[in-house]
Amino acid sequence: MPLADFQPVIGLEVHAQLLTASKIFCGCSTRFGAAPNANTCPVCLGMPGVLPVLNRKVVEFTVRTGVALGCQVRPTSIWSRKNYFYPDLPKGYQITQFDLPLCEYGELKIETLEGTRAIRIRRIHMEEDAGKSVHSGGDSLVDLNRAGVPLMEIVSDPDLRTSEEAAEYLRTLRDILVYLGVNDGNLEEGSFRCDANVSVMRKGATEYGTRAELKNINSFRFVRQAIDFEIARQVELIESGRTVAQETRLWDAVLNETRSMRAKEDAHDYRYFPEPDLPPLQVASAFVEEIRSALPELPAAKLERFQSSLGLPKKDARVLVAEKPLADYFEAVLPFVKDAKKLCNWLLGEFLRLLREEASAIATLRFTPAQLGALLTQVEGGDISASAGKEVLAEMFRTGMAPAEIIEAKGLGQLSDAGAVESVLNEVLAQFPGEIQSYRAGKTQVFGFLVGQAMKAMKGKGNPALVNALLKKKLGN
Repeated sequence: MPLADFQPVIGLEVHAQLLTASKIFCGCSTRFGAAPNANTCPVCLGMPGVLPVLNRKVVEFTVRTGVALGCQVRPTSIWSRKNYFYPDLPKGYQITQFDLPLCEYGELKIETLEGTRAIRIRRIHMEEDAGKSVHSGGDSLVDLNRAGVPLMEIVSDPDLRTSEEAAEYLRTLRDILVYLGVNDGNLEEGSFRCDANVSVMRKGATEYGTRAELKNINSFRFVRQAIDFEIARQVELIESGRTVAQETRLWDAVLNETRSMRAKEDAHDYRYFPEPDLPPLQVASAFVEEIRSALPELPAAKLERFQSSLGLPKKDARVLVAEKPLADYFEAVLPFVKDAKKLCNWLLGEFLRLLREEASAIATLRFTPAQLGALLTQVEGGDISASAGKEVLAEMFRTGMAPAEIIEAKGLGQLSDAGAVESVLNEVLAQFPGEIQSYRAGKTQVFGFLVGQAMKAMKGKGNPALVNALLKKKLGN
């Protein structure tokens, strides 16, 4: 098969919008969803005579990312102008970093079918975003709210070899950025997006093939599909005796194919030169060390701790860690329960189901971690049944009432008084002497019938563990 004779070579360029309140070179808001051109000023509109002023938070967030990914942080980096024309690029150039970026030479470890692999990070630099062209009814309009929004571009070396590895790299990187608090990880709004550089070479070859760049892919699924399509397209070209052009291609998610957008530019096409309106950026080593010392626990470390210290299965721990708000909530409830695994089961089961059903976010829950812990403690202690616990949790989602209030209002408490349960069992056993005789003769399945009758007599409120224990004692077990 032709595909099996080729080795794909993949590198990714991730554009992550930084979670600053204002833009990179002016004080305009970065808020998503504002009316078109509402968040603009003469600076981000590219008016003549205006000067950029660097947002310190952008530098802090980029250094934080670089340190977390093991990069070297340059004490001096340079701003450059990248010249190209788009209708939504007001100045006709983009302020970015070129030959002297802020961060270089890091790595990102990902999990693959062959084990853990370290993917090299070539560089991390800062730049401003362009605006957005909106095409409607034959008209093209420009919204410049996004112009000047701070971006961090994270460029990998071409170390990835499959579309699955590429998707895993993006998932892992996204999680790290969210944990660092520098990016919201929102692919749908475009605040985390990537370009993929894809080429193929025959197995055993030492030189990379001609690459195509796939632009602005905004979902992990589309990344896999676009890369797989592009690999197959390039192999088909080579096998038929044609050549692969160096070009930029767009992914069409409707037709499931890439299509040519333009010839791929080289660096000289952009006519980079040092930005005259910004001095070289100086970053003190003390500033870097201050950021390093304040780094939060990152996903890989949290995953390891959840498994080693709390005994969670790797599969469950990965689901918790993958979404920082869920992992944080798990740890907020943990002090109020005895069993971490049972808490995990509730969160990944009924809790997430209700969260989706109610279209809620963890940050907007109407009940506290302590109240959820109190509910699970009552379930674990046999005060209420598991099914009643689910009913109570659903009511907590809807109303925010405390679990004890809901249990009392709905009469969901279990009968856990040994004397009361024994009295009911005596009445039940008096009604079924034949079944008792059958059980003692070896028909153990009768036991379930008797438990059912006892629970029915107690209207489902009997403590199951207590009912089972006392019944076995009475039957001579």
